[in-house]
Amino acid sequence: MADVSAPSNAPWNELVALARSGDRAALGAYVDALDDADWVHAFARLDAEERAAVLAALAPAHAAELLEDVHDVHAAEAVGELAPAEAADILVALPSADRADLVAQLDDAHADAILVATPRETAESVRDLLQYAPDTAGGRMVTEYVAVPMAWTADELVRHLRENVERYRGFISQYVYALGPRGELAGVLPLRDLLLAPRTRALAEVMIREPVRVAAGATLGELFELFERHRFVSIPVVDDASRLVGIVLREDVDEARLDKAQLDEQRSRGIIGGEELRSMPVLTRSGRRLAWLTLNIGLNLLAAAVIDAYRETLAAAIALAVFLPMISDMSGCSGNQAVAVSLRELALGIVRPQEFLRVWWQEASLGVMNGIVLGLLVGLVAFAWKGSAPLAAVVGAALALNTLVAVSIGGIVPLALRRMGFDPALASSPILTTVTDICGFFFALSFATLALPRLGGA
Repeated sequence: MADVSAPSNAPWNELVALARSGDRAALGAYVDALDDADWVHAFARLDAEERAAVLAALAPAHAAELLEDVHDVHAAEAVGELAPAEAADILVALPSADRADLVAQLDDAHADAILVATPRETAESVRDLLQYAPDTAGGRMVTEYVAVPMAWTADELVRHLRENVERYRGFISQYVYALGPRGELAGVLPLRDLLLAPRTRALAEVMIREPVRVAAGATLGELFELFERHRFVSIPVVDDASRLVGIVLREDVDEARLDKAQLDEQRSRGIIGGEELRSMPVLTRSGRRLAWLTLNIGLNLLAAAVIDAYRETLAAAIALAVFLPMISDMSGCSGNQAVAVSLRELALGIVRPQEFLRVWWQEASLGVMNGIVLGLLVGLVAFAWKGSAPLAAVVGAALALNTLVAVSIGGIVPLALRRMGFDPALASSPILTTVTDICGFFFALSFATLALPRLGGA
């Protein structure tokens, strides 16, 4: 619920008070006076019922406009608390892709009830979009576009646009799509070219034939690559019969790229059950974190087993125990840098999953250089602290070699996981952590065992 300990004029408390007052005009004016960041923050501070009350107290078109700014989870929670008829009014006012995204997050029963209350054409459009996987061109496309028969003349098209100015006013695309007799995409005409075209010329004579297009099942990676190659505002989406079914906007693909990067970052940090927000139920958040943490218990037992195997060495050279966490942590940091670069290059299409050797060679070259530098620095620290050259050599050599191992693993594991069909952002970090811990402890303790006569009581 809204924070009652906060001042009564805090934005989230003010929103609830105005919603309960029933003064739609006052609530609308107050929301409009907030900047986007304050609105998103205030909406997030409310519980689901309060969010629904705010939306219900606004005009549906205004509520839909505001929902586009808030997080998808908060939007779905709020709409899930509305009566089907209220939710349907808001749904109609949303862009087509946002409608489908919102309905997809609702439970099936409530989603069906809302679609039943929604005008037939809009409901069918939502159902059509829901048939596509979310991370495909079909799942990301919008159905707000202008498409006309290619047999039309430029004059007919201009007259059509003028007669439907209110319908097309909010459309983002800067192109008109020309269709063949079976609805297939035949060409595209930029609006600026339409203005310069002779009025009596058929669109088939002035349109760009065989325009760039994308299949409805194309992945986000393919969309990223396509928009990297072409500086279009939008790209048409076609089905298996080349019929135009929608358009995918550059801004939506850029947003999807950012969302994916943020989700990958969460996964790499141990949030593996999906996106987490602190407004979610505690049990849900706990389960998502524990799934990662319990896995890491098992992985850390492997590293502990290595230490246990060398307990006599540790007892004889107790100072070495101080440096084991440093060797592990520094190597892990180097490895995570390699993981980050591989994930980024995979996302951009710069590197392919099968290019193990090239990536390993580039990382190994860097690993040798950085390993030597880091090994020397840590070795100097060990020597300055204990005055033992053998201890310095053991610590420095272990860190140098483990850095090489870490960057090699960090560079190629994401590629291997992607090639095997696993999510590299999810699994790379635990694999890297386990390997660098085991190898770091093994190198340090093995070298120490060999140099034990010289280490003395270090």
